[in-house]
Amino acid sequence: MAGSLVLILGDQLDRRSAAFDGFDPARDRVWMAEVAEESTHVWTHKARIAVFLSGMRHFRDRLRAEGISVDYRELAAKPQSKEPTTLAAALTASLAPAAKGRQPPDRVVVVEPGEWRVLESLRAAAAAAGIPLDIRPDRHFFSSRDDFAAHAAGRRQLRLEYFYRPLREKFGVLMDDGEPAGGQWNFDVENRGAFPKSGPGKLPTPARFEPDAITRGVIDLVNERFSKHPGSLADFDWPVTADDARRALDDFLAHRLVNFGRYQDAIWTGAPWLYHARLSQAMNMKLLDPRDVVAGAERMWRKGKAPLEATEGFIRQVIGWREYVRGVYWHFMPEYERRNALGADRDLPGFYWTAATEMNCLKDAISQTLRFGYAHHIQRLMVTGLFALLFGVRPEEAHRWYLAVYVDAVEWVELPNTLGMSQFADGGVMASKPYCATGAYLDRMSNACKGCRYDPKKATGPDACPFTTLYWDFLARHEKLLRRNQRMTMQLKNLDRKPAADLKAIRRQADTFRDGLA
Repeated sequence: MAGSLVLILGDQLDRRSAAFDGFDPARDRVWMAEVAEESTHVWTHKARIAVFLSGMRHFRDRLRAEGISVDYRELAAKPQSKEPTTLAAALTASLAPAAKGRQPPDRVVVVEPGEWRVLESLRAAAAAAGIPLDIRPDRHFFSSRDDFAAHAAGRRQLRLEYFYRPLREKFGVLMDDGEPAGGQWNFDVENRGAFPKSGPGKLPTPARFEPDAITRGVIDLVNERFSKHPGSLADFDWPVTADDARRALDDFLAHRLVNFGRYQDAIWTGAPWLYHARLSQAMNMKLLDPRDVVAGAERMWRKGKAPLEATEGFIRQVIGWREYVRGVYWHFMPEYERRNALGADRDLPGFYWTAATEMNCLKDAISQTLRFGYAHHIQRLMVTGLFALLFGVRPEEAHRWYLAVYVDAVEWVELPNTLGMSQFADGGVMASKPYCATGAYLDRMSNACKGCRYDPKKATGPDACPFTTLYWDFLARHEKLLRRNQRMTMQLKNLDRKPAADLKAIRRQADTFRDGLA
């Protein structure tokens, strides 16, 4: 008997994965491959490439230290003429009868991938080789794809809150005698604070993970082979092992959870981390179990070391939002990625790749993204995402940018957040209304408008804020569709108060601005 070939993908670095159920080191072997396509199907940030390659190589060495046989294909610093460039091609080569003089495996085992494209390519490769593909559920999550499908069945609307509460009850998270801790499920209203004009003051610096020899080798590889890709590796310090990820969690719980809730929506230029966890990359690579994350946060609250509103707000992102977006992704794919409910048809402005813009909020968020491969959720939703929405960027282009530039981007989580939450391209599956606002929102929640050449209060004129101009133009362009949405009533009433002459001037300025970026 040839045994099983167990596929471990770059976002499945979990030793407790279902892929290892029944694993027999005497017969079975692990297969891992670095292939160019995973870094080039979108124009991937150098830090995103490096974090996955380094994580994979560290995991490979951990398995080998346990005596597990690992077939591992490394990328070379320069492309090789005969190297497989896709996962499917690499797997096909490994499954060939003569590959390394081995018999083909009895079966190929893989845990559910995090991307439809990858799943379909592995299915095709296994089928072409005539070898059974054993696809196992991903136990990393609190809920399964079937759980979400059962929840969605018969519902006219899918809203986070009604998916989140049953999960809290099922797993006993922040529950006291069958009731939600503190007497309410959601403390979102308490978690919308902005920093005072004086700024956030002294901020706790997140734990850093200096590159070791493996990571330094990966950095050299990426800088040579992917030199033209966006971003920088000068500040690379992401956790790439399970031990590093646990240290990152402990650091967040001890130093930043206490103020996470109050300031989770705040923005401050030049301060990328604030009180955010910086754990999504480790969780999405499966280096960190979300159960440990949730349990650790609740433990801090029960010990009196973090307020309930901060704890609930953070836990909701993990056991609620993260599970919900995964459910949406698999429930609606592959059709979901082609949705464009607002008919957006503009190219993504070039400054998204360079940060070369006079809009301070965008310059800061994109500069930070290019430097670190990171921006927190409000920068993504209400700065880069808001501008793309108001500008009318094609959802597919926005999606490809977000997938490319963030180290925590895996398609199951990135696509619904971009198309649904940020761009409203799914017509309301994810969000109950478009997240649209004028520059006044950014002025209230950040210091970016201070010193900016644009005035967030103005919609027309040479110093009008493009966010404000495009906001009113967005409402006017989509008025008919938006009037069907009760949650847009107040914003449309404000639109109705605009004199026709003012609205005409706004539309003209919006068109001129868009054309200037074409």
